Amino acid sequence: METLQATFFLFVFVPLVNPAPPLQQESLQFDDYETDVSMGSLIQQDYEMQSKDIRKDGKNVSLDTSLILQSDDSQLDVPPTKDTNLPTCLLCVCLSGSVYCEEIDIEAVPPLPKETAYLYARFNKIKRIAASDFADITTLRRIDFSGNRIEEIEDGAFSKLLLLEELSLAENRLVKLPVLPPKLTTFNANQNRIKSRGIKANAFKKLTNLAYLYLGHNALESVPLNLPESLRILHLQYNNITTITDDTFCKSNNTRYIRTRMDEIRMEGNPIVLAKHVNAFSCLRMLPVGTYY
Repeated sequence: METLQATFFLFVFVPLVNPAPPLQQESLQFDDYETDVSMGSLIQQDYEMQSKDIRKDGKNVSLDTSLILQSDDSQLDVPPTKDTNLPTCLLCVCLSGSVYCEEIDIEAVPPLPKETAYLYARFNKIKRIAASDFADITTLRRIDFSGNRIEEIEDGAFSKLLLLEELSLAENRLVKLPVLPPKLTTFNANQNRIKSRGIKANAFKKLTNLAYLYLGHNALESVPLNLPESLRILHLQYNNITTITDDTFCKSNNTRYIRTRMDEIRMEGNPIVLAKHVNAFSCLRMLPVGTYY
């Protein structure tokens, strides 16, 4: 009886003296535990494993980290980029070349990652755009500053943005327009305080890609000069426009000229009676929206 008792105790304590190798412990399935180990020993082994480091891919990591690696290895395979450490990306959302800084009450243009292509900084408290704000960000294609308090834009602020296609400065406090980049297709300056003297005579002349121009709800006294042939949509509603000439949209010296791309002109809300200027619209396919009597 003494011999059998000694053998029994030796059999019980063998697993504690000779534990399985770490890799085997790591690969052990819960199904094995349920069939071969009692519930009490399962809790004991789980406790012991949590208090130790295990080895995975040649590195010592904790149990919690190893579980993350097992569940989604792809998350740790993505290296952090240098630019995501910028304060801007802690305050705003930086995602795949886009920076979203909307409704966070910033008062100046934040520093941007160099690969930024799209900037959305709507509904903030920005008052001024400096030439240095975009000096090193030549990849921008779209900028939206709608709903800020912008009163001043330094000369050359957008001059280096040769890829910029869409720019919105709507709902600000501008009294004049800045020099616009050459490849612009859409420009929105609705709801500002812009007067005709705040737009240079050739402000739009060289913008050969400009298709959408929004200048409604301002203080313009006349239609801007030298509008490009590429223009499709022109909004000038609710200004103070009182005059218009035969050369505003057409060419008085060329009666065969047709402005083929223009699809819409809005001029309602201006103190001008359009019926008095019929020749000014002879080259258009559609008459402007506005007052005719």
